[in-house]
Amino acid sequence: MENWPAKVLSLGLAIILFVFHRMNSLETRSFLAPITIENLNAMMPSSPYPRMIRVNLKGEGKSLYSFLEDDIEPYVDMEEFSVPGAYKVPIKWRKKGTAQDVEPLQITVDPMEITFSLDYKISKFVSLIANFEGQVESGYNMTSYSFNPNQVIIEGPVSLLGGISELQTESIDLSGRRSDFSVTASVLRPSSLIVIRGEGTTEFSGAISQLIPVRNITNVPIIITGIQEGFTAELEIKNGSIHLEGENRAAIEGFVPAPDFLRVDCSGISEPGIYILRVIAGNVMGISLRTEPQEVKIQIDSIGD
Repeated sequence: MENWPAKVLSLGLAIILFVFHRMNSLETRSFLAPITIENLNAMMPSSPYPRMIRVNLKGEGKSLYSFLEDDIEPYVDMEEFSVPGAYKVPIKWRKKGTAQDVEPLQITVDPMEITFSLDYKISKFVSLIANFEGQVESGYNMTSYSFNPNQVIIEGPVSLLGGISELQTESIDLSGRRSDFSVTASVLRPSSLIVIRGEGTTEFSGAISQLIPVRNITNVPIIITGIQEGFTAELEIKNGSIHLEGENRAAIEGFVPAPDFLRVDCSGISEPGIYILRVIAGNVMGISLRTEPQEVKIQIDSIGD
């Protein structure tokens, strides 16, 4: 017991030096691990937060790499929070699986705490809208389309879901299509904080039909023919229009009506008066046509009256 204070002090210093040396001789290992949020209950995060946490390990070289990274699990416990707000929460960690019996092992996480904004969790039905890119083949048109299902259920914080009534699909390419088609399309999430129940996909079906070329020609003169000698004629409407349609686009676009293409025939009129006559149109091969007007009023007078 002689000089025991000095001996105790020396022993304490020896232990400190031993521990310090041991600590300095340990190796380090770092990796990123996903953070788990536990006990949210009726709440959920309402703003972005770090999804990955850096885990720093210190231990003996051989044992430091003897376990899987997944067996160190960072987590936060939200059980004490039950009203919306912003909270600073410490990050905890646990060892599991192959890491449970590894010693010595020092574990630290970076950052050591995270600020979470929490809000009440709700769910709702929303409709789907298509997100198109490209154009169908020239001369064709997508006449209709449908989804199956045409609605999905989404979950998220009330502050985000309140303004969402529909979701878009991923891009659906129409380029060069000329017949009906179906594709499976993913539904896009407007935020990583929003969850889509189910598979998050829909079956899109589009109906495509060939366009029938049409053309309208206006201000086409209506010619009077067959007027008998000794009479004059005056049309109430002197110009008409021609509506063309058919599969031959080149013929429709290149058609030029002759000067007498629209006419009224007065050959059957032998007395003065007011008559309603049919407008007669010429024929065009392979093109369906309609005239407007189909009938006109004509005034027939005797010369000299």
